[in-house]
Order: sequence, then C-alpha cells, then structure tokens
Amino acid sequence: MNEILDILKYTLPALIVLIATVLIIKQVVKIDQNRRNYEIISKNQQIITPIRLQAYERLALLLERLSPESLIMRVNKPNMTAKQLQSELLSTLRFEFDHNVSQQIYVTPQVWEIIKNSRSKITQLINGAAIRVKPDDSALVLSKIILEDLMTLDKSPTSLALEALKNEVKILF
Repeated sequence: MNEILDILKYTLPALIVLIATVLIIKQVVKIDQNRRNYEIISKNQQIITPIRLQAYERLALLLERLSPESLIMRVNKPNMTAKQLQSELLSTLRFEFDHNVSQQIYVTPQVWEIIKNSRSKITQLINGAAIRVKPDDSALVLSKIILEDLMTLDKSPTSLALEALKNEVKILF
C-alpha cells in the first residue's frame, strides 16, 4: 500500500502537469491559428477590395450604357428604320450585358438580380415601343416612343439598379 502511495505521489503531480501543459499548448496553437487566419483574410481583403471596387465601377458604367437614352444616342444612325433601331438596340443591350456578366461574382445576388431585372425591363420597354410603330417608320419615331415610355416610369430601371449598387458599395465601406 505504501508503494502505491509513493507511486501516486510522483505520478499524480506529473499527470496534472502533463494535462495542464497539453491544455496550454492547445490554447497557444488555437490562438496562433486564429492569428494566421486573420492574416490570410487581411491579405485577401487587400487583394480583393480593389478588384471588387473595379467590378462596382464596371457595373455602374454598364448601367449607364444600358440606359435607354444612352443606348439610343450611341446606336441611332441616320436613315435607320424603326425595325433596324430595335434590332440594334437589343443587340447592343445583349452585348453590353454579356460583356460584363462575370462581374456578378463581386456583388451580392440581390444586386445582381436587380441589374438583370433592369436589363429585362429595358428590353420590354424597347419591344413594347416597337410594337406600336410600323417596322419601316423612322428610327426617330421609335426613339421618341421609347423615351416617352421611359418618362412615364417613376424611376428608370437603370437608375434603380444604380441606386442598389451604390447602396451596396456604401455598406462595403
């Protein structure tokens, strides 16, 4: 019995020290891992933030280019028919959007959905106006109807999307 007590006198403190050491080492490793994770996140933010800002800039430019006023000014040529203008407007709209579709990975799904809806509403606006004119009417007639329809809206689809984009940037910074 004395031998067991003697063994316990030496092993019990050693066991307590071992357990305390293991707990302290675990805590130190955890703190070190958290510090490394923070450093990685910090470095990623330094790289990703400028890229995200560029994406927001490109999307803002896209929305400006998709606005019906801007589209009409860029696409309309002398002696164009309404049908030609409609076709050219839709083609340009599609091209501009497709060219910037990769930017969606930098914005929230909600903002991307608003941008997509903006494109759809502009397409509907163009097609709706084109239905009301004869295909061989002047492009000027179609332009006028598109702009008049745009004026009837509370806010243009692109300005709504641009507003959502700006709000997201404000939240980001």
